[in-house]
Amino acid sequence: MRRPVIGICAALEPARWGVWSLPAVLLPADYLWAIQRAGGLGVMIPPDAALVENPGELLDRLDGLILAGGCDIDPAVYGAEPHPRTQGTVPERDRSELALVREAIARELPVLGICRGMQLLNVARGGTLTQHLPDHVGHEQHRRNPGTFDGSEHDVRLDAGSLAARAIGAAHHEVRSHHHQAVDAIGDGLVVSGRSALDELPEAIELPSVRFALGVQWHPEADPASRVIAVLVEQARQHSAGAVPASG
Repeated sequence: MRRPVIGICAALEPARWGVWSLPAVLLPADYLWAIQRAGGLGVMIPPDAALVENPGELLDRLDGLILAGGCDIDPAVYGAEPHPRTQGTVPERDRSELALVREAIARELPVLGICRGMQLLNVARGGTLTQHLPDHVGHEQHRRNPGTFDGSEHDVRLDAGSLAARAIGAAHHEVRSHHHQAVDAIGDGLVVSGRSALDELPEAIELPSVRFALGVQWHPEADPASRVIAVLVEQARQHSAGAVPASG
């Protein structure tokens, strides 16, 4: 049986390996391993200017789309001035991913946004972001140890019957997160379906008007027990087969 093809958007970052120091398209391997464990075929998607005008060129070849974590989104995309702590923006990545997710939603291709990807899903629907959480919530608990998920666990509460709760399989869930930005004004048609037990910060958003479009602020790929990516792969398998997916 053909594996469902899951496109996952990758970062464009400076990197060093061996004797080389060059711009690189990269992605933590945990994302790809989680897709593979679930029976999917993961394909990394680099920023590509041509996709801004014609995202269907790629989406025609995919059964599902994951928007991965990574650098801050350029505030200009949602009409804001940059905060001093907003760093590492890559506008060409933003443009490619915004075009892809908007067209994927129009096609009802299954979409999962993770961390930055949840924020990008919100921005794609006209929403905005809080650029530096400690200024708003008064603590650093959403990114306790920069560069690692060690000690990052906290609980989220999910709305009963929501896509997020069905995908996770529970109404309360311990998650691993690493972020300093978050969803602020909610984008058109999206609903908040999960909140942090720490401070009520939005932790899950979804788009009820399509079959599967979910954003989670945490990192399921960092948790081998998480079923979130496996649910996305199953939705992609059913989409490929032409079936109406069950929500989780």
